Amino acid sequence: MTSLLYPPKPSPGDRIAVISASGGLPELLPLPYELGLERLRKEYELEPVEYPATRRMGSTPQERAADIHAGFADPAIKAVIASIGGDDQITVLPYLDRELIRANPKPFFGMSDNTNLLAFLRNSGIVAFHGGSVMGELGRPGAMHPQTAESLRAALFTSGPYELRPAERWRDIDRDWADPATFEAEPETRPGTGWTWVNPDRVVEGSTWGGCLEIVAWLLMADREIARDLSEYEGGVLLLETSEDMPSATEVYYTLRNMGERGLLQRFPALLMGRPKTWFFNRPNTPEEAARYASDQREAVLRAMRDYAPDTMIVFDVDFGHTDPQLVIPYGGTVRVDGPARRITVTY
Repeated sequence: MTSLLYPPKPSPGDRIAVISASGGLPELLPLPYELGLERLRKEYELEPVEYPATRRMGSTPQERAADIHAGFADPAIKAVIASIGGDDQITVLPYLDRELIRANPKPFFGMSDNTNLLAFLRNSGIVAFHGGSVMGELGRPGAMHPQTAESLRAALFTSGPYELRPAERWRDIDRDWADPATFEAEPETRPGTGWTWVNPDRVVEGSTWGGCLEIVAWLLMADREIARDLSEYEGGVLLLETSEDMPSATEVYYTLRNMGERGLLQRFPALLMGRPKTWFFNRPNTPEEAARYASDQREAVLRAMRDYAPDTMIVFDVDFGHTDPQLVIPYGGTVRVDGPARRITVTY
C-alpha cells in the first residue's frame, strides 16, 4: 500500500480544536470536560478552541461536519481532538469534504465512535491517532493515568518509535461524572496482568486499521470507509476493542466471522486486541462475572481467528480501548509487533 502521511505535530503554545463529532456530552457532563480542557492548557500547554456543536447535545450531522471542516481548515489550529465518543458519527461521514481535509492534514485524536473519523482519515491518506479524548482520558478524576499521559504527550509532540508497555495498574470501573465528589480523588485501580500472546513466532510491522469493534461492524454494514481493494490491508496490524456496551461473546464472534467471510481477517498477520471493558453502570458485574465476560470474549476471538486466520499473531489485553490507562495507537501509521521479544512499538 502507499504510505500514509503523518501530519505535522503541534508544539506547546499552539491551538488545538476540540470537537464533538459524535455526542455533545460536554453540555450534560461539564466536570470531566472542563478538567480535560484545564489539563490541555496547563499540562500540555495547548490552547483548546471550541466550536458551535462542541458543547451541544442534539446537533445535526451537518453541523458537526462543519465543525470538523472548521478545525481542519483553520491554519492556526495545529491538531484536532474529540471531546468524547457517541453512537451516530457514521451519519456525519456523508457530509465530510475529503479534499478540504486532505489539503489541510492535522493530527486527530479520538476513539470509540470516532473510529468513523479515524477510518475516514486513513482512507484520505492521513495517519490519525486512536486515543486521547478530552473527557475520558484528560478529564480522569484526580490525575491522568501516568501511562496515558506519557503516551499522549509522545503522540502529540514527538515523531519516531515509542514502545508500549503493559499497564502497571488498570481499571474499568467508573464513577459518576455528574458528582463533584468523583473528582476529589483518583479512581481505584488494580495490578496489571500483562499481555497474552498467541502465535508469537514472528515479527510483523505494518499499517494499522480497525478500532472499536461495534463501530467497525457498523461501517461494514453501511459499506463506508472500507477499502474497495482489500489488498490495501495486506500485511497490516488489526486493532480491535469493545466498548462499554459490552457486546456478548456471541456477537463478537459473529462480527469477526463476518469479517472473515468478507476476506478481511486473513489480510492481517497480527491482531492487537484491547483489554475488554467488563463493568458499566447498567451492568455492574461482580469480579467473577467480569472475569467470565473477559474469558468468554477471548474464546470468541480465538474461535473466529482459528476459523479464518489461524496463523495470525494475537496480543490480548493491550490497553488502547475503553479501559484505563489508554495508550495512543497511530491509526494508519506503523506498528511493529515483535512476537519473540514480546514487544510492541508504535511510530508516532
